[in-house]
Amino acid sequence: MLDLKISRPGLWFPTIWIYLVPFSNEAGFWKSFPFWLGLLFVTFPLNYLVYGLNDYNDVTADAVNPRKGNFLFGAKATKKQLKRMPLKIGILITPFIIGFTYMSGLKMLLLLVVMVLVNVAYNFKPLRLKERPPFEILIQVGYVLTAFFCIELNSLDPLPWQTLVYLSLFAFQAHIAGEIMDIEPDLKAGKKTTAAVLGRKKAKTIMLLLLMLEAILVWIWFLDIVLASFLFLFALWLVLDLTIFFKDRPYTQKQMKLFGFAINISAILSMIWILYNGKLLMPVL
Repeated sequence: MLDLKISRPGLWFPTIWIYLVPFSNEAGFWKSFPFWLGLLFVTFPLNYLVYGLNDYNDVTADAVNPRKGNFLFGAKATKKQLKRMPLKIGILITPFIIGFTYMSGLKMLLLLVVMVLVNVAYNFKPLRLKERPPFEILIQVGYVLTAFFCIELNSLDPLPWQTLVYLSLFAFQAHIAGEIMDIEPDLKAGKKTTAAVLGRKKAKTIMLLLLMLEAILVWIWFLDIVLASFLFLFALWLVLDLTIFFKDRPYTQKQMKLFGFAINISAILSMIWILYNGKLLMPVL
């Protein structure tokens, strides 16, 4: 159970969401074996790699983080429990790397190696980008590699550059949301993040600007009024959060869990929508 908690099932939605985007204009994709194998990989194995390496290098901050210790936000493990984490990750993902390389060739191998290296650069010295604001946010563009993985594995058409820009903004915004919830434990552990450095209000303002930009681009580039409206509503909630409800106050554990469940529900609904209408792959500008 600890390993499943480490993979953070409550935060699987970014990799699943981005993996599904390239299928928006595909018929019968669910009948394909590579589709299901790829979907399996971007759930537990990929997130075990991402969050396992994160936890391996973040024991001090996680120990004082009240939102950790569950399937929604991740485990609260000791250094002893995480001692063999890199080895366990290697044992888990190596068969997938071999299998996907066999199925899709050397280009896939290179892509998977890059995905691993992005996580190494984020977590380990000498780079350790996770504590070099704002690079810990910018490196989240690595999530977009999930879309390239999907395209290569399933022999799909490349994504428009507009779609890649939107997915990058989505990854930035999702990461900042997590940083905002972790400001107090990060400061207590001496961990430097953009939200910890700027403070809650400024970090929320950046998140708000990203949400507004996403909504405007979705409206203008893809004419997807439904997804754009959802993003505008999310932005409106953040305005109320900033000015009336919470302002500079931290969220309680119950509130964070409620937000986590709400985000997962909205992610599922938006996944269904993008697969249904396909507009995210058909920019008009």
